[in-house]
Amino acid sequence: MWASLLMVPAGCSRTVIPSSVADVPIVRVRLLESQEKVLVTASAPPTIQSTTNPPAPMPFPNAPVEVRLASDGWRIGDVPVGSGELIVKPALEGSVAINGQSYRGTYHLVPVSAGKFDLVNYVDIDSYLKSVVSSELLAGWQDEAYKAQAIVARTYALYEARTNSAGRYWDVYADTRSQVYGGIKAESDKSIRAVTETSGVVLAYGPAGQEKIFKAYFSSCCGGISQSAYDAFGDPYIEPLSDQNVGPMCNISPHFNWGPIDITKAELTRRIKAWGASKGRAEKDMGALDRIDIQYVNRFNRPIRFLLTDANGKRYSLGSEETRWACNMDAKDGPRLKSSFFRPVNDADKVSFVDGHGFGHGAGMCQWCAEARAEAGWRHEDIVLTSFPKAKLFRAY
Repeated sequence: MWASLLMVPAGCSRTVIPSSVADVPIVRVRLLESQEKVLVTASAPPTIQSTTNPPAPMPFPNAPVEVRLASDGWRIGDVPVGSGELIVKPALEGSVAINGQSYRGTYHLVPVSAGKFDLVNYVDIDSYLKSVVSSELLAGWQDEAYKAQAIVARTYALYEARTNSAGRYWDVYADTRSQVYGGIKAESDKSIRAVTETSGVVLAYGPAGQEKIFKAYFSSCCGGISQSAYDAFGDPYIEPLSDQNVGPMCNISPHFNWGPIDITKAELTRRIKAWGASKGRAEKDMGALDRIDIQYVNRFNRPIRFLLTDANGKRYSLGSEETRWACNMDAKDGPRLKSSFFRPVNDADKVSFVDGHGFGHGAGMCQWCAEARAEAGWRHEDIVLTSFPKAKLFRAY
């Protein structure tokens, strides 16, 4: 793991990085959690290794084979293959699929409890991004938007891998909790080209000569006004992740304006209490919801904190994203808020969420703004640097 990130500007020669890090860093993607079994297919014999068994090639039949964690160790079909962590290394890239999905890199099956395991994909960052970029953007978008997304997604993943995963056996999720990662089938010529042409390039911020990567957030549509990562998530404030007023830049998004969305107070009470219980917060004991009000707005008048009041008069102050998460908790097929950029209108038995704008958390780079700028002829470097004020582009490997 990197203790720090040493870089040079993106147009210069290769950077010097610690010798323990390969030329292209590895990211560990948690594909599946708490599985009892998975189905594996292999078109060429993969190498199988466990903590107790040395690596050895293993032929597979022309059909899915069940892999499970028994009380005395791993079983591939009826064959015991040792205990501890199980590693499956494909003979050829894409030759092994798990539950019908193939990924680049290797598969690590990590025991987490009796009979259950997580599936983690060890993959180099650029191979990972070839799927992420195409999974995060629409297929018809501009090449420059794809390149901008590659740089931002690379920075985000490396930050998570080198900063937030200490003591963990994985770095990022394979879904919207981190970045959407669909494996080899999700890749496209455009995403592969975007990743290849920006290989190694990341964002960094700090005093001259001391720049470091940061958590480069992105979301679908900011709705014209973004929010800072501090307001959205409570992250330390830095200028590249500050709020911006971009006006109608992303109004090509179908989610630029939305609402009204009506949710009954009884349903909101259920959802908010469930969210409070999941977080161990006081909202779990909230009485029947009486009203939701905007408590604070940012400098551009986007709500950043809401005040929830129950029928007993007790008040709960929630951040913007906490409010959206709470109101959307366990929504099933019911109505969901697209963002935390809205105005609540309190009626007798419901709350109407009106004047809604954007989709997602609205911090960092707005993907629809990136596409609009690309359509206007902007280069990807300018798209990225405009999205993250005062940041710089560097080549990290």
